Amino acid sequence: LREDARSNRPTALTEPWALPLSEARLSTFLAADTSNAEDAPDAFLSGRIVDAQARYNLNNLVQDGQIVPGELAVLQRLFDNVGVASDLAQRIADGLVAAVAPAAADTGSTATAPLQPRKLSQLSWLGIDEGAIAQMQPYVVLLPTRTTVNLNTAPREVLAAVITDLDLASAERIIQRRQRNAFRSPREVEAMIPPKTLDDRSVGVLSNYFEVTGRLRLDDWSLEERSLVQRVGLDIIPLQRERLTQREGAGS
Repeated sequence: LREDARSNRPTALTEPWALPLSEARLSTFLAADTSNAEDAPDAFLSGRIVDAQARYNLNNLVQDGQIVPGELAVLQRLFDNVGVASDLAQRIADGLVAAVAPAAADTGSTATAPLQPRKLSQLSWLGIDEGAIAQMQPYVVLLPTRTTVNLNTAPREVLAAVITDLDLASAERIIQRRQRNAFRSPREVEAMIPPKTLDDRSVGVLSNYFEVTGRLRLDDWSLEERSLVQRVGLDIIPLQRERLTQREGAGS
């Protein structure tokens, strides 16, 4: 991610950071140190980096304690595109307003204000069931600041949601074009879909939030660490981290 920042190129899926690390023996990484390599356990490493700004940031829904109507419309279109009940968009927006700017101090309803979710699984605090959360997970994210959707990495369902009146077929054409050459600015996408004008507050070609996953497998056990990181200049700052231990073929 640091090298990508140094390159001054758009954040795109054609960059080295986007290539997953296929499972490889731990001894491969320790080969330079013969003493360690000889005693290394028969373990395997794998990992990947995912652009968090390829997804719609639910925290864009609320500004100054109020729902942003245009952002709510984006989420409703996205849910329509992926088969999630669109009325859940309003429920999430209402819940986030209650969590980030509860008017409870004036109404005396402090006890009923929900906690503010920091990750998608915590949307259950807003009354969203696990099935709906799993269905929306590939397309939405909770990031600590307002973010744009990256036109170079977003799936077609997200593109068709953030660009008003864009259908899925046109979104697919955008994806086919970026596979040849990454977009250097939203203006290049506008040229493909006239007469639409894109809002630079909603879409862009750079990303600074990423999800990094590393996995260590030993016999029939695996340890997976997932981190949300923010890129600030050349610094990579961990924001959230969780570890999951799982037995192969069993639940976590």
